[in-house]
Amino acid sequence: MNATAVMIRGPRQAGDSETVAVPGRTQEPAPQHLRALQRANQIRLARAEIKRRVAVGQLSVVDVLLSGAEEIETMEIAELLTSQRRWGHTRARRFLAAIPMTESKTIGSMTQRQLATLASMLTPASPRAPRPLTERAEQVAA
Repeated sequence: MNATAVMIRGPRQAGDSETVAVPGRTQEPAPQHLRALQRANQIRLARAEIKRRVAVGQLSVVDVLLSGAEEIETMEIAELLTSQRRWGHTRARRFLAAIPMTESKTIGSMTQRQLATLASMLTPASPRAPRPLTERAEQVAA
């Protein structure tokens, strides 16, 4: 698990194993459907936490996209974009239309090139350096 994945997912918990504790029984491996439900709940909770952190500004969408966390692989890009403050469905749709990319594209199915394009478009541009004044502007300012 890389550092960014730990930042997004958090450290592994004691309850992250694939066994289910049943009172009065020894620990046995859980049936496949219970493990699948448990995994689905973990993914749902991880996504909710990621979206919450993006909404308050603790994480940027670029960080999430480039993290490669397995919890977001099946997440639609529009869902992640709309979790940002002041981003609704219309803004996300227009943004993705400029690339062009569908709203239902999952993050895990994106190529490295698509991820890099999204990251560069979502990274705020650096403020412009002040332009030098022309002779005429200097005379007016004086």
